[in-house]
Amino acid sequence: MAEHEGSRGEGAPAEASGAIELVIEAQTRPIDAFTVRRALPVVRRRSVGPFVFFDHIGPAELAPGVAMDVRPHPHIHLATITYLFEGAILHRDSLGSEQLIEPGAVNWMTAGRGIVHSERTPEALRGTGARFHGLQLWIALPRAHEDVDPSFRHHPAEQIPKTTLEGVEITVMAGEAYGLRSPVETLSRLVYVDALLPRGKSLAVPDEAERAVYVVEGELELAGRRVAAGELAVLAAGGAPRLEATEDSRLVVIGGAPLDGPRFIEWNFVSSSKERIERAKRDWREGRFPLVPGDESERIPLPGEG
Repeated sequence: MAEHEGSRGEGAPAEASGAIELVIEAQTRPIDAFTVRRALPVVRRRSVGPFVFFDHIGPAELAPGVAMDVRPHPHIHLATITYLFEGAILHRDSLGSEQLIEPGAVNWMTAGRGIVHSERTPEALRGTGARFHGLQLWIALPRAHEDVDPSFRHHPAEQIPKTTLEGVEITVMAGEAYGLRSPVETLSRLVYVDALLPRGKSLAVPDEAERAVYVVEGELELAGRRVAAGELAVLAAGGAPRLEATEDSRLVVIGGAPLDGPRFIEWNFVSSSKERIERAKRDWREGRFPLVPGDESERIPLPGEG
């Protein structure tokens, strides 16, 4: 998902105590035919492990004739991971990939030295309307791998490992946790987990150097504090604190090794180098990025140039 106007979420972080270092209230903004709640980046927390961008998309009801049309736009030096709870997206990119993204599948796109992609409502759903709900996160690539070849990998839902622990349904979308290892290939240590907790059930958070819990639906209690839907709780390192659902809830856990240095984010570009971002902006302005086969006629201009 692109940052169409170049804006960046500043959030509303609040201090907490115990196992919680910071609670960030995701900020709502309109993008295309729906709303997005953006939890990262914010002023006081630019990343959690290698995760530098966190968008919660919807839930939204797209009426008949209403569609999501995120036109072709570029990325460098990052990977995106897209995961849907409801609805569908047609992904196309400049490598020639054309993939229908559906609930439960994990889709990992490595931008590396540069890629262009579009995300649209599939033609079959444009006339009927559809419910749409999901997550898209960005991962900053390690500095040694920022200019790798771009790639796109689709992992159907049946390939993604799942388990049930004490009544909690767990899906390990990327990385390794709860005795499961995802087949998604990453270039840095990270963990990304989806969990469904019925009311009264609890779940221990994996011990990672950096980690956070985002409540998609419902409400949790952690270290004596309530964490509501749309909030990202950044946890202190050490131990495995338990989350308890005070109502039926869905959450995701993100985390991993800290970044190997600061990252700069401008529009859809992430890099350890400001100069590299400036070059990417020039390349996009001057048409040096490749086109997206099957979606060549449109593009998102640089902010302020449309």
